[in-house]
Amino acid sequence: MPYRAPVADYEFLFRHAVDFDRIAATDKFAEASEDVVSAILTEAGKLCEEVMAPLQRNGDLEPARLENGVLRTSPGFSDGWNAIAEGGWIGMSADPEYGGMGLPMTLTTAVNEMMSAACLSLQLAPLMTQGQIEALEHHASDELKNLYLPKMIAGEWSGTMNLTEPQAGSDVGALTSKAEPNGDGTYSVSGQKIFISWGDNDFAENVCHLVLARLPDAVPGTKGISLFLVPKYLPDENGNPGVANDLKVVSLEHKMGLHGSPTCVMQYDGAKGWLVGKEHGGMAAMFTMMNNARLGVGGQGIGAAEGAYQQALEYALERKQGKTPSGTILDHADVRRMLMSMRADTFAARAIMLANAAAIDMANATGDADWVSRAALLTPINKAFGTETGMRVSEEGVQVHGGMGFIEETGAAQFYRDVRVTAIYEGTNGIQAMDLVARKMMDGGEAASRLLDEIEDHAERARGSMPELAGPVWEATESLRETTEWLISQSDMNTRFAGAVPYLKAFARVLGGHYHLKAALAEPNGTRFKLARFYINALLPEFSGLLVQAQNGADDVFALSAEEMVAA
Repeated sequence: MPYRAPVADYEFLFRHAVDFDRIAATDKFAEASEDVVSAILTEAGKLCEEVMAPLQRNGDLEPARLENGVLRTSPGFSDGWNAIAEGGWIGMSADPEYGGMGLPMTLTTAVNEMMSAACLSLQLAPLMTQGQIEALEHHASDELKNLYLPKMIAGEWSGTMNLTEPQAGSDVGALTSKAEPNGDGTYSVSGQKIFISWGDNDFAENVCHLVLARLPDAVPGTKGISLFLVPKYLPDENGNPGVANDLKVVSLEHKMGLHGSPTCVMQYDGAKGWLVGKEHGGMAAMFTMMNNARLGVGGQGIGAAEGAYQQALEYALERKQGKTPSGTILDHADVRRMLMSMRADTFAARAIMLANAAAIDMANATGDADWVSRAALLTPINKAFGTETGMRVSEEGVQVHGGMGFIEETGAAQFYRDVRVTAIYEGTNGIQAMDLVARKMMDGGEAASRLLDEIEDHAERARGSMPELAGPVWEATESLRETTEWLISQSDMNTRFAGAVPYLKAFARVLGGHYHLKAALAEPNGTRFKLARFYINALLPEFSGLLVQAQNGADDVFALSAEEMVAA
């Protein structure tokens, strides 16, 4: 079966899981009525099914290539980008003043996830551009916004983010790229950047790079970093691409997956750039783009999970093996276990992602501090759990295929190869977990406590109609609260960090139970009730072991010396 966009799942989640009507009730998003949202999701689904999904294998089998310094994208990708741009999908949440639609990020996030399921390697291009649009909206001068935003929103120009250098990965403060003032308000940017997703293409008229670099008077570390907009072509007096800037693609990375997405090594040799934000304030500006990307990357993982699940289900429905009622492997208990786990986890991750996006929308619409902190709290959980779900479900998809999953012609392995990097970029999942137990707990755990209160209150109300599901969710939430309080009491950050990853996973498990319970209450005795029962009985109990790990401390982690680590 070809890819089918899960439009009905999104409409259900909007109504019953994340209270989208509350977003539509704000002045900022008053035009996002249920009819408008349904129409947009339907049209986006058609784009994904009819235009993007057919490009999935092209990108893998005929990767982007660099020929004599010219970037050639995979067959059909140019048409795919044009369809995305012409449909207005890049600027869905962008400011209408510059040509955007001004729609809620929750809706944009749903569309991006569907695009990720259809063709992840192509979807990366509009995602990077959307992130740059948001960064420029918040931090650029009016002159830069007036010139760049309309063209990026229209898809005429594309955007990238340039952080990583050979010696500076997650430790961004170690970067050495430099920016020298030219005396006319522009800067000469020099340095080399690696791992630049969609660093070039052959379908946009211009490629606009956001580059982190140091001014001559910069202090060491992240406090001495500034952000610069460095275009591939310098705009002329009419705002059109003019002469080439002093930058180039040195090479393309040879990757495990995402072959259709060119990941570039970029060289800047005195390239002309413009300051975005304040001098030495580059990290604050870049984090606007990075947090946008973290929301989107969680969706990339979920999209890969959806695609892998659909392909595995199709195979299970057709593969005849063993004596079963249907004659197919679908009726083998272990295959059912895998498929149910895949579907239940994808639903849970999708709900967490939409809750994250909804909190961002409510924060933007109301300015309420509680919504700001809710959005911040959910961002690392969404990014890590969404991408972990993508990897786990894609791996299970290979297993459902059996030996054929290991054969490249089936395409099952591509989902796993493509999604694997999502747990690494935009801050590894370990960094997300450390952020959760450190920076996101600097409020003494108040934001986490408010969220846990909501989950417990909802489960308590549900006891009357669904005690068998509500009880386990309440108990898991209370255990998570106790572990949260224990973590906050630990002054040694290594004690927190050693258990950060299992703690984040446990938090996600509990959130998944909460949203499955909501779904079951909205559809009692139906498909969603049955899926919720599976999740709460089979997957939610994992929280218990995870919380034990979270409180184990750092002593065992550091028990072996470096010499003992390498000893036979």
